[in-house]
Amino acid sequence: MNYAIIMAGGAGTRLWPLSREKLSKPALKLLGEESMFQIAVKRLSPLFAPEQIIVVSGREHAAALTQQVPEIPSENYLLEPMGRGTAAAVGLAAIHLYARDKNATMAVLTADHYIGNTEKFRAVISAAIEIAQKDYLVTLGIQPTSPSTQFGYIERGETIAEIGGFSIHQARRFVEKPDLENAMRMLETGNYTWNSGMFIWKVDVILAEFAKQMPHLHQGLMKLLETIQVVKRMDNQHYTLTDEEIQAEQNYSQVLGEVWLGLQKQTIDYGVMEHAQRVAVIPVDIEWMDIGNWADLKSLLPADENNNSVIGNVLLLDSNDTFVMGGKRLISAVGLKDMVIVDTADALLICPLDQVGKVRQIVAELNASEKMDLL
Repeated sequence: MNYAIIMAGGAGTRLWPLSREKLSKPALKLLGEESMFQIAVKRLSPLFAPEQIIVVSGREHAAALTQQVPEIPSENYLLEPMGRGTAAAVGLAAIHLYARDKNATMAVLTADHYIGNTEKFRAVISAAIEIAQKDYLVTLGIQPTSPSTQFGYIERGETIAEIGGFSIHQARRFVEKPDLENAMRMLETGNYTWNSGMFIWKVDVILAEFAKQMPHLHQGLMKLLETIQVVKRMDNQHYTLTDEEIQAEQNYSQVLGEVWLGLQKQTIDYGVMEHAQRVAVIPVDIEWMDIGNWADLKSLLPADENNNSVIGNVLLLDSNDTFVMGGKRLISAVGLKDMVIVDTADALLICPLDQVGKVRQIVAELNASEKMDLL
């Protein structure tokens, strides 16, 4: 069976003060009445039923996510005891799917990306699943619209196949976030795409790559598999938990904690993709954006004749190119240009639009000063 893995962790520090440790970025309602997580789940239908959707998140984020999308079975929410990077999160999903179905295929997606063309998105995922059946590690490459220095790049090689109107290429190499000069050069060649962070592969194939490239993580996953299999067997036999089943669940949690505590943080890109041999990339334009900061969000929102975008009770006079987000109380401003204002019940952010990338430094300062109530 095919499964969608939604990565729903991360506090989204560059979207502070709205994003907090207990209200993660995927749980935020940034683009209307639905959260980014709810939107991510909705765009998977009808390609994936709720039973085919696995959610990986931190324990502190689980309550909000399960309340927002209760139709996903509770056992499909996989909770990391602590963040250890995307490689570990992918590994956790992969080992649980392996315990269910050794022949499963998984599409690794995120809950905080904007995708405007959902129909094309589902079509390219279907094409990726088909090529993944041939034991490829598949990634989606976004057609770049500018020489961005915020994304990694993928150089594409020879064409492997044509499926569903999509051209599938060998991925020649992955390039880390470049400086502006190199980004402009890659854009001019026309042979590079942005790294979307979305991946599709068979479960046994990615586990084999972990064994080859990240053996310490693989060893931990194999320890975890033993406890998953015990819990799975017991779940199939009873409708209520026995003492033995409770002990099995506790053993799983203990092993998970021990394994995760011993892991170094690592991304799936650096840990696996950069050195894997059988990698395919599908260049695609699906109106994609990684909403990483307030400037990104502003670009997706309606704007007035002065290019101001506002949410909430806001009054702007003689202002241009400004983003303001508030709540019930009125936020009024005069003569602003290229500014961001975000008002919450206990914190106010005021920042030039071109400095939004530094918001995470505020979070770091608050953390260092142990002002945990603001995190």
